[in-house]
Amino acid sequence: MSMREQLVSAGRRLAGLKGNEHRVSYVISGRTIPICAKASQHPVHEAADELGLSHAQVFTVLQQACASGLAAVDLAGRLLAEDGDPDALALVLTGEKTHWKRARMLPGTTVMGESSAACLVSHRGGGDVLRGYVTRTYGEYANVDLPGAYGEEFERRYPVMLTDAIRDAVAAAGIELDDLAWILPHNVNRISWARAAKLLDLPRSRILLDNVPVTGHCFCADGFVNYATLRESGRLRPGDFYLMAAVGLGATFAAAVFRH
Repeated sequence: MSMREQLVSAGRRLAGLKGNEHRVSYVISGRTIPICAKASQHPVHEAADELGLSHAQVFTVLQQACASGLAAVDLAGRLLAEDGDPDALALVLTGEKTHWKRARMLPGTTVMGESSAACLVSHRGGGDVLRGYVTRTYGEYANVDLPGAYGEEFERRYPVMLTDAIRDAVAAAGIELDDLAWILPHNVNRISWARAAKLLDLPRSRILLDNVPVTGHCFCADGFVNYATLRESGRLRPGDFYLMAAVGLGATFAAAVFRH
């Protein structure tokens, strides 16, 4: 399956898109890898056309690597608010291919997957509400191949930087950590989330790790894939607060609190 086919498949599963294509002003791809296809191919634009959204503005955000999916949702909301059309929508698409060997595995950290996800964003809608969003970039770790002691320092600081972003997002949402029904993680591994749970003093059972051995780490799509798993399994109730967390190489730590 090509990247275009992945994105189209995800978009077509959105019940709210069918019949509302004319309301979509933006199609935003949240992506990690800068080069996603041959120079003659434009999978995001082609997916938008196939979904009946050729009239929309189509672009990609990738500066925050695997945290770019959450950045795309936040940016979509800001653009819609600025436009001032209460009926307008934005479509956020996530999911990539592991064409390159380096894109298939981060040694000692995770195995990559090819799941895709899509979500509709509105400025004034009746769906889940974004209550707080925080992103923190630590540019001193911009080198993907962190050498020696520098890599050890990053590994040591990683749980603290992750949990700091989570705490800040919870504070921005005006709630407490204990108010979170779920944390929807990036699916890199279970060890890092066990450390995070300990620092947050939260039970591991509140962190959805079901998909780590199933899908692996699917770039920017993890949080949205985990959300679908939670809904389909009936574990998300009206009024529940949940948090999506993501980390992008570079290094960006992001967290967003939603209310179902």
